[in-house]
Amino acid sequence: MSMWADLAFTMQQNNLVSIDSAQVITKEQLQAFDDESTAVLAHRLEEDDYPTPFAGLNDWHLLRALAIHRPELTQPYLHLIDQEPFDED
Repeated sequence: MSMWADLAFTMQQNNLVSIDSAQVITKEQLQAFDDESTAVLAHRLEEDDYPTPFAGLNDWHLLRALAIHRPELTQPYLHLIDQEPFDED
């Protein structure tokens, strides 16, 4: 098994959704989001006033994970993801 396949299996076993070098997003975190907290996240991304590029990237990854797993929350903010349509179900 490749390193990436091992990582994907470990993430699935530990109930993790997405990972990058700075952030792990759990399904529980995604379930805790509602319309208001999603709007706050989107507002931060729209303002794009982060202390480091990585802080903004972490928010982008979080919004993307929400778009995949909780699409009902992200419909008004899909323009912030700025990518081709995806199907990761």
